[in-house]
Amino acid sequence: MKTVLVIEDNPLNMELVVDLLEVNGCRVLQAATAEEGLNLARECSPDLVLMDLSLPGMDGLAATRVLKRDPETRKLTIIALTAHAMRGDQNNALSAGCDGYLSKPIDIKTFASRIEWFIAAAIAN
Repeated sequence: MKTVLVIEDNPLNMELVVDLLEVNGCRVLQAATAEEGLNLARECSPDLVLMDLSLPGMDGLAATRVLKRDPETRKLTIIALTAHAMRGDQNNALSAGCDGYLSKPIDIKTFASRIEWFIAAAIAN
């Protein structure tokens, strides 16, 4: 069973993402803050991290940089999952170290297949 860490502060978004992942056979770890997510990433080494960029306190870009600088977590695959969909936002996420980018609102018809693709690519690396 693949493990996905979801770092998301909005309870409704978290519930939707968790439901979609669990229906598709994933084990889901949940964090509402970057700090909590960093701890879970270090402790559990998930197959994939879905990182909201707008988090209270430390934002998702900063949290991604922390994970990518840490020898223990640098190889984690981190996908930005964000409502930031303006020009340049995807480049900012990729420059911070995100390995991919998904914008909100989530397309529930394609979400599972995109996540499976990201996990397969992570495992291949």
